[in-house]
Amino acid sequence: MTGRGRVGYDYAKRAFDIASASVALVVTSPIQLGVAIAIAVKLGRPVLFRQSRPGKDGRIFTLVKFRTMANADKSTADVSQDAARLSRFGSILRSTSLDELPTLLNVIRGDMSIVGPRPLLVQYLDRYTLVQARRHEVRPGVTGLAQVKGRNALGWERKFELDVDYVDNRSFLLDAKILYWTIAAVLKRDGIVAADHATTHEFRGTADESGGK
Repeated sequence: MTGRGRVGYDYAKRAFDIASASVALVVTSPIQLGVAIAIAVKLGRPVLFRQSRPGKDGRIFTLVKFRTMANADKSTADVSQDAARLSRFGSILRSTSLDELPTLLNVIRGDMSIVGPRPLLVQYLDRYTLVQARRHEVRPGVTGLAQVKGRNALGWERKFELDVDYVDNRSFLLDAKILYWTIAAVLKRDGIVAADHATTHEFRGTADESGGK
């Protein structure tokens, strides 16, 4: 894709993001209301989980999701405590991706896109190589190439390879394929967790492929 074509793609993608996220927010509002009530009953308040994440060009924004863990109001970034805090009910929300529905608000606000590399923790910013940091050349996505190719079951190195591959080869056709693959991945509930971990291992640097140096 040429430079002019890439600019046209970026503008068209933003228009698609706003339109599709707005429609999806309205259509899923009854589901979101039911999920919010269930969370309030089973986990208590707050219902929403908010956490700072880096977006395009590393700009920090507040990610909004449904709460799936105990003490999530503390917005902790300590993934080592996930197993103790993740409830069975929370696991169901994650495996069905229902916890992601409020993230549509981030898309409408321009923090995120429907498709792109997943927004990770702020503390990871200084741990990326120069190549890995290229994942921040585009808006992060609700779903992305790494999510449909294995999600949390992938090692960090492979995730970042897929993220950069998306940055270099992004197109309408690739976005359409990722959306199709996302539906299949959600239905199969593939790659929800990493091996021997409740969610995923902490990324500690490029030498860290298995959760620790």
